[in-house]
Amino acid sequence: METYLVFVDAVRNSNKFWSAKVEGNQLTVEWGRVGYSSQTKVHSLTSNQQAIFKYYQLVAEKKAKGYQESQSEMDGSRNVSEIRRAIRLLDIMRPCLAVRNFHEGYIAALNEYLQIVPTPLGMQIDPTRVYRTVEDIDHQKQILNSLLSPISATVPQTTEVSKPEPQTVSLKSLPKSFWRYS
Repeated sequence: METYLVFVDAVRNSNKFWSAKVEGNQLTVEWGRVGYSSQTKVHSLTSNQQAIFKYYQLVAEKKAKGYQESQSEMDGSRNVSEIRRAIRLLDIMRPCLAVRNFHEGYIAALNEYLQIVPTPLGMQIDPTRVYRTVEDIDHQKQILNSLLSPISATVPQTTEVSKPEPQTVSLKSLPKSFWRYS
């Protein structure tokens, strides 16, 4: 049992993650700023049931504070829709960036995008400089589209309906060039 949550608010310089994992009677919690060294705490409880109870309690507390589910890896069909949503969000941000109009719609799209694709933005976030040019957004879209190619290539070319094998793309394995602003 494992959860990965993020809290993003580019205007307020917040780009945090929190994760929890239950293994036996241990609950391991990890938290920090996306892209930086994290802190870890291991809770050793007397039973697996207690570990699971504490897990759900902590997840509920984080969600109440505004954390939202995300993931450190993109895998399976659920993530195909998330990758496509991320591309649509970049499409919303692109014309705003082109005319340098960083209105609430741009900020909302940026925050949602960063929830889908946790991105190391440094210690000081300037939402007007996360992407400096439309070429930066186009580069990001190109890479996200390339993540869709291997997934769709796994669909059999027969008339049988079958589920493709889940593909996993670790965000940690993406090249540094994925984030062109750095």
